[in-house]
Amino acid sequence: MNAPVDDLDASRAPLLDHLIELRRRLLYCIAALVVAFAGCFYFAEQIFAFLLQPLLRAGQNTVIYTQIFEAFVVQVKVAFFASMMLSFPVIANQLWQFVAPGLYRQEKKALLPFLLATPLLFLTGAAMAYYIAVPMALHFLLSFQGDVGGVHREALPAVGNYLSFVMQFLFGFGLAFLLPVLLMLLERAGIVTRKQLVSARRYAIVAAFAIAAVLTPPDIGSQLLLAIPLCLLYEVALIGIWFTERKRAKAPADSSEDA
Repeated sequence: MNAPVDDLDASRAPLLDHLIELRRRLLYCIAALVVAFAGCFYFAEQIFAFLLQPLLRAGQNTVIYTQIFEAFVVQVKVAFFASMMLSFPVIANQLWQFVAPGLYRQEKKALLPFLLATPLLFLTGAAMAYYIAVPMALHFLLSFQGDVGGVHREALPAVGNYLSFVMQFLFGFGLAFLLPVLLMLLERAGIVTRKQLVSARRYAIVAAFAIAAVLTPPDIGSQLLLAIPLCLLYEVALIGIWFTERKRAKAPADSSEDA
């Protein structure tokens, strides 16, 4: 009668250890986010000024706020977005520290490159959005200013709307550039195969243009700036999966020869 109770107690101990470890890792993540937020809030105006540069280069030197608290809320949002980006390496490292002890050595070697590539790809996508996509979209959208029927039409963007506009681009492009990591992880987990991804290429192209149409303004230039890299990144993922498949196929052969 005592055996099932003993087994239950034995199973509870590792679970409690994992929960305690998870809580510790979460506290580290929250601490990193709070410290980063405090620093970013102090420099929120400078960060927002950096985000305003594409608008300034597009010829618009005035932004307004229509609600008393809007300027303050924008500063908080800017600090939060910036702190998320700054603390991401710490959060990713804490996640890795929590997951790594339960992985085999081969699984660690397989997942670590994806973890290292994630911030690099995200920053690449965000940089492309900031330096290319956002200025192009602003140039198109601000071109509608001028006289219409004897009435002067002028753009007066609100600070909150502009921040949402820029962050939509930055996060949209940043997340889109993580496509190779996502596809290679799905293949590694056995959810999809390279053959399935190759056969679904035409649907992936359609999906890329659909995603670009949702995340970018209606001008064709901005849509192409996101859709074309998405298609290229899909092909990069297929090439990466091909290399990993060859490496996995070669590993058993090498081990059998050593035996």
